[in-house]
Amino acid sequence: MRHRTIHLFRKGLRLHDNPALLAALQSSEVVYPVYILDRAFMTSSMHIGALRWHFLLQSLEDLRSSLRQLGSCLLVIQGEYKSVVRDHVQKWNITQVTLGAEMEPFYKEMEANIRGLGEELGFQVLSLMGHSLYNTQRILELNGGTPPLTYKRFLRILSLLGDPEVPVRNPTAEDFQRCSPPELGLAECYGVPLPTDLKIPPESISPWRGGESEGLQRLEQHLADQGWVASFTKPKTVPNSLLPSTTGLSPYFSTGCLSVRSFFYRLSNIYAQAKHHSLPPVSLQGQLLWREFFYTVASATPNFTKMAGNPICLQIRWYEDAERLHKWKTAQTGFPWIDAIMTQLRQEGWIHHLARHAAACFLTRGDLWISWEEGMKVFEELLLDADYSINAGNWMWLSASAFFHHYTRIFCPVRFGRRTDPEGQYIRKYLPILKNFPSKYIYEPWTASEEEQKQAGCIIGSSDTVLRILLLITVKNNYGCEMEVPHFHHTSLLSVDSPSSPFFVNAPILV
Repeated sequence: MRHRTIHLFRKGLRLHDNPALLAALQSSEVVYPVYILDRAFMTSSMHIGALRWHFLLQSLEDLRSSLRQLGSCLLVIQGEYKSVVRDHVQKWNITQVTLGAEMEPFYKEMEANIRGLGEELGFQVLSLMGHSLYNTQRILELNGGTPPLTYKRFLRILSLLGDPEVPVRNPTAEDFQRCSPPELGLAECYGVPLPTDLKIPPESISPWRGGESEGLQRLEQHLADQGWVASFTKPKTVPNSLLPSTTGLSPYFSTGCLSVRSFFYRLSNIYAQAKHHSLPPVSLQGQLLWREFFYTVASATPNFTKMAGNPICLQIRWYEDAERLHKWKTAQTGFPWIDAIMTQLRQEGWIHHLARHAAACFLTRGDLWISWEEGMKVFEELLLDADYSINAGNWMWLSASAFFHHYTRIFCPVRFGRRTDPEGQYIRKYLPILKNFPSKYIYEPWTASEEEQKQAGCIIGSSDTVLRILLLITVKNNYGCEMEVPHFHHTSLLSVDSPSSPFFVNAPILV
């Protein structure tokens, strides 16, 4: 018997390499492509800011357009997901629900609840992996039932598994023609809502637009430069370049607009044709494997996004300081390099992975000694590529709470940015109030004389400037240079790590 199927999109907002969608098309007489916009579920499970909402709605609109071209449509149904599934299973005489398997606890709970409805109402549930390279459960089994907590150990396990499964073929118009489309009029009833319908603030200036089409276009642009792909080395990318020095594809992987398996094999083909190419952990494939590493650890670690009750996380008595947390979040620390990073994050929803490291270190063990959980929430709200596993994993890493415990390897909030952008063009772009400062002062404007500050049009510490300089003292860092840090700093030593040091090689974020 051929099924009447609801294919439930969650994170796999794409048509290419979508195993669950393809299975639905091959086994059904009618397929209803559905996205349930359950705002209560989403806001209780995730911190989603305006930029992420815009990116999601753009991705849904793009998916809707692509399905329309193949003779189908996307039905965006708003409401509580269990009620939506129950009502429409009965209304459409559904015998099967297909969906992509996810590893986040809230998505696992959603799938379990849908399976419970299936037992009650008599429909089957088919869940297939498509958002990760490997089945994380298989990795855990090969590691004795526990997650490998080092990248080296993780790669050893993967060597036993071999390459990931190859991507499935793309669905065609013929696949959809073999299935009856949803009833006429449903597409109009269940369209993609506008941001104003959801009371989301107007779109910002973010250069990232959501959707599979945009993601594929960006992917092809990067893969066209095969020499750059083959030689890509993450630590050599520039954190404060005015255009991304990495691929900038991470928002499309996190939402599933792009298939990580497709990217993996496209990279393999390029590597096979190159005389020499970079290797994990610093290569592009190495970044995909870092993603897989965090997915694996998160899938088997209770309370992965919390300190308390998290068995791999050190229990640290962090400071609780709402004012300083707010200053960090709103780009008012007084350190131009840090504030420029946080400004770019708020405006665009993306920052380079080394900029993320610098901001995270500043908030936690480097300067403010505020819990990584607070920073994780801010990144989850503001980053377009916010990901349950990668976000929490990296915050634990950068705060030296898990995976990495070299506490004195700290990013200097002055010298680190200056190393790759001595003229401060990045700061001038994102903190235009400082654009007229001479380069020698741009990272430390408080060291300029009052007359020089007047000439630059910005008096540091005055009420009409965006900078709110914290109470500072002068210390000597490990490199012997004088710099200023907040008076509540927990240590008297700062070290300035080189992008080629082992710390950077092994401190991952996929971008």
